[in-house]
Amino acid sequence: MVILGIDPGKSVADIGAGSGWFTVRAARRVGEGGTVFAVDINPEAIQYVEKRTKKENLHNVQVLLSKPDDPMLPAHSVDAVLMLKTYHEIEHPITLMRNLRAALRPGARVGIIDRNGNGENHDVNRDVVIREATGAGYQLVQQLDWKRDGMDYFLVFTFQ
Repeated sequence: MVILGIDPGKSVADIGAGSGWFTVRAARRVGEGGTVFAVDINPEAIQYVEKRTKKENLHNVQVLLSKPDDPMLPAHSVDAVLMLKTYHEIEHPITLMRNLRAALRPGARVGIIDRNGNGENHDVNRDVVIREATGAGYQLVQQLDWKRDGMDYFLVFTFQ
């Protein structure tokens, strides 16, 4: 969260929220003055996150049922985005990344955490992600070995 600038009062999008693991942590970090958008294309995941955030008394989470190629976020609404082990599942990643741009505030950071591979085992090569994101108009500003295993990477992009 430090790398993406997720601080109190910020607005964050968790694209591919799934069970809400990151959503819950981000909601606690941004506090009542911030907002977390839990975005997923799966209605069951959205329902699960709604129940989870109610149970955990988090009032700063908005769930969004998105389209496969459009996160459906409000314009100029987010300071940071995380796609945690989600990018390899996106059917049209360049289109999604282009549609995401309208939601980004100036200086927003987009983080993508995934696993290197050829796409056959819930993975995608980091070079493919970099090529697609830059093709959608983003600039790579940082890349890290996420688990220090040489396989899991964390790429950070901006869009100006």
